Amino acid sequence: MEFVTLAMLREAQERLRGIAYHTPLIRSQADEGLYFKPETLQPIGSFKIRGAFNKIASLTPEERARGVIAYSSGNHAQGVAYAARALGIRAVVVMPTTAPQIKIESTRGYGAQVVLYDPLRERREEVAGRLQAEHGYALVPPFNDLQVIAGQGTIGLEIFADLPEVDLVLTPVGGGGLLSGTAAALKLLNPSVRAVGVEPEAAADAQASLKEGRIVTIAPQQAGRTLADGVRTLSVEPITFAHLQRFADAIVTVSETELVSAARRLILTHKLTVEPTAALPLAAYLYHRDALPPARNVVIVLSGGSVDPAQLARLIQSE
Repeated sequence: MEFVTLAMLREAQERLRGIAYHTPLIRSQADEGLYFKPETLQPIGSFKIRGAFNKIASLTPEERARGVIAYSSGNHAQGVAYAARALGIRAVVVMPTTAPQIKIESTRGYGAQVVLYDPLRERREEVAGRLQAEHGYALVPPFNDLQVIAGQGTIGLEIFADLPEVDLVLTPVGGGGLLSGTAAALKLLNPSVRAVGVEPEAAADAQASLKEGRIVTIAPQQAGRTLADGVRTLSVEPITFAHLQRFADAIVTVSETELVSAARRLILTHKLTVEPTAALPLAAYLYHRDALPPARNVVIVLSGGSVDPAQLARLIQSE
């Protein structure tokens, strides 16, 4: 199995210069030693621009000429659409009918063609595979790809550059691309830094996979129970699984109640507008500190902020 290298991460960082922002670390005023990295400030409101652009920019001229295809519940969709438009490439994105409407509209707004599917009847990989075979599109996977992982890993490079004394980094984990890349970057720079992923109890396939030493797949109905739509993936995949085994220190799960409470705290106390998925790490920090490695300097990666206005209102009004 091939793994991302520091050279690949540095190359991705150069490709992303002028495309993705070097997001700042925001010191928490409520918790000493806690910092937030708001990927909500990216052009698409999510870290996914990093991996999507790095992957598409690494394609050959022949592959670019054929156009690209991707599948996503929302943030990767927007990243691919934005990156393809920036590079002048046709993009087709397969999205579930259950995806937040704001993410579907944003993907179309960036110029991509959106193909909707029913996640209870079809697998997104199969829908994308049929279109890819018919039209010859180049596939831009949401996480199971070295160039995508390297793009997401630039987050780790930035964290270390801004806070060399970082002890622990927490990220959401769905398909595993964000945690794989961030953990790899941090461990390659300083092996003593701890990297922990957080997922909902309702969709804890990544935690189960690491515990059992094999990829565990959950049912769509189970994944659909969590409010965190960004991590409703059914399983990690071989490349991300191998990276998690090598670089991640642990995966912690949180309840839906804890997730909502953390999202509300980010919005009202820290004045940071986030989608539910982005609140997963703070939920672990607040309610499962005993499951985390001891640390003085903790960074929480806020993965995205594409939250539907109605959902945002419900989060604010929740108790």
